[in-house]
Amino acid sequence: MKVISYGGGVQSTALLVLAARREIEYPTFLFANVGDDSEHPSTLAYVREVALPYATRAGLDLQQLERRRRDGSTETLMQRLNRPDTRSIPIPVRMANGAPGRRSCTADFKIKVVGRWLREHGATALSPATVGIGISLDEIHRANRRRSEAHEQIEYPLLDLHLRRSDCERIIEDAGLPVPPKSACFFCPFRTVEAWRRQRRDEPELFMAAARLEETINERRAALGRDSAYLTRYGRPLTEAIPACGVEEEVEDPGEGGCDSGWCMT
Repeated sequence: MKVISYGGGVQSTALLVLAARREIEYPTFLFANVGDDSEHPSTLAYVREVALPYATRAGLDLQQLERRRRDGSTETLMQRLNRPDTRSIPIPVRMANGAPGRRSCTADFKIKVVGRWLREHGATALSPATVGIGISLDEIHRANRRRSEAHEQIEYPLLDLHLRRSDCERIIEDAGLPVPPKSACFFCPFRTVEAWRRQRRDEPELFMAAARLEETINERRAALGRDSAYLTRYGRPLTEAIPACGVEEEVEDPGEGGCDSGWCMT
């Protein structure tokens, strides 16, 4: 069994094109959707309006997966964050002292969701599935083969082909497809400062939804007697950290603390 963990971004879409051209042998692409209320709307639109029809025409199987509880119900990341009984924060917030918090969002809503599908379709420790991850040569530091589960064997096709992100964009354009936006939850604390600024300017509804989520998290933490946590490293609420007037306070993070697993933002 050979599958690609499809994130809806540039690198994994390039893998989709390469598979369509039969330059790599991965017939199945698995998009672990963390929730229509959590994924960036532009990523969801790209997956459903561009990638899925393209995969179908090419004879590839692109499946959208959701996190399912034991009782069969589904759960989104936003629902988890807003559960009154949630004591830990599953996203990589910054604590009041600037230290990064612990996170479980990638494991719970990406890795385990794909892993469950693989096991349901026959992957075992004795017969593991091959899972391709969309990490390009310019992000080679994100590749880490030690993180594979017993039922999977991780591969990095873009590294094997010595392809960079710019090569991936060219591959997508050559296929006649629009280049997708960077994929991530719209409230992901790994967003750069500049990305937050663009969101406040161009997507004010999403920005305010992220600000409300931050407020909800801190209201719950205050009730538990805990210090505040933030979506940026500035140690203050999002609406204060990212001014509406666009004042330049500091350059964006040079990849500091970014998601290094390759399951997100590819």
